[in-house]
Amino acid sequence: MDDENNKTLIVAEIGQAHDGSLGLAHSYIDAVAKTKADAIKFQTHIAHAETTIHEPWRVNFSRQDKTRYEYWKRMEISKEQWQDLKKHADGEGLKFLSSPFSLEAVEILKEVGVHAWKIASGEVNNDEILDSIAETGLEIFLSTGMSRIDEIDKAVERIQNKGLKVTVLQCTSMYPTPKEKIGLNLLGFFRERYKCDVGLSDHSGTIYPGFAATTLGASVLEVHTTFSRDMFGPDVSSSITINELNQLVNGVRFIEKMMKHYVDKDLIADELKDMRQTFMKSIVYSVNMKRGTLIDRRNVSFKKPGTGIDPLNIEKVLGKKLKRNVKTDELLSMDDLI
Repeated sequence: MDDENNKTLIVAEIGQAHDGSLGLAHSYIDAVAKTKADAIKFQTHIAHAETTIHEPWRVNFSRQDKTRYEYWKRMEISKEQWQDLKKHADGEGLKFLSSPFSLEAVEILKEVGVHAWKIASGEVNNDEILDSIAETGLEIFLSTGMSRIDEIDKAVERIQNKGLKVTVLQCTSMYPTPKEKIGLNLLGFFRERYKCDVGLSDHSGTIYPGFAATTLGASVLEVHTTFSRDMFGPDVSSSITINELNQLVNGVRFIEKMMKHYVDKDLIADELKDMRQTFMKSIVYSVNMKRGTLIDRRNVSFKKPGTGIDPLNIEKVLGKKLKRNVKTDELLSMDDLI
């Protein structure tokens, strides 16, 4: 949970959406800032430190990169460029995050500075990375996209034993994630199992899981973000657009305010007194009647406005006699009756 007013931390995950372009990465910072999201997240890749030339393609989407290794090489951003991106994000009021995929990436990000550490699920078993980032004392967002429970147990225990705050993120590493695989049930499971904050790293490419996760108390909500679904890259199908991010932020803030306020029905009814009198009904005379006429259900009815006797009190007037002449649609008054 973000410290500011206890609100859900909404993180726009840019990942590789910049496609290796520093200018595009800066453009994403400007666009995300306008949506009022809380944070922007990238990924710090150093090809030689994290992979080999034998890494297979998850999705062979690239016409310009012969191998996955070449793609990661093209995605590299220098320490000085990361520092510039961080400075830009700070200036726009965005918290800056980036997932490290090697110890070298961790060292760069230590110098650059991050709001918290986001650990991708492929690194959950990487004790060297966990131990290195633990030295900073910062909170850790632990993704669980490909992890078994025993692996998550081990990583969470390692982090908590170091006295660090951990937020466990439910995630399913399917791109896009089908609705039946999103796993919102695991938010409560993780919260109870690890006694920690929980969140959702969503790859569905829609804004709906974020709304549902907010109602379930997610402290962190991470969504892949792209300028357009016509953009190039492996995560476009699992991303939401900048316009959808804006809708997500507005919706989450609406839900938070809605859930924070207890509603007393009687108090609301009192506040709506004038409206109640306009739209509710009263007992009225349904025909012209002479003095001495006996009131029964044939000569009274229920009509608006509700400024007279409530229909709930009908039994109190039936069987009584009129002490004056009355006309159709006059509001019945107890003073009319004997």
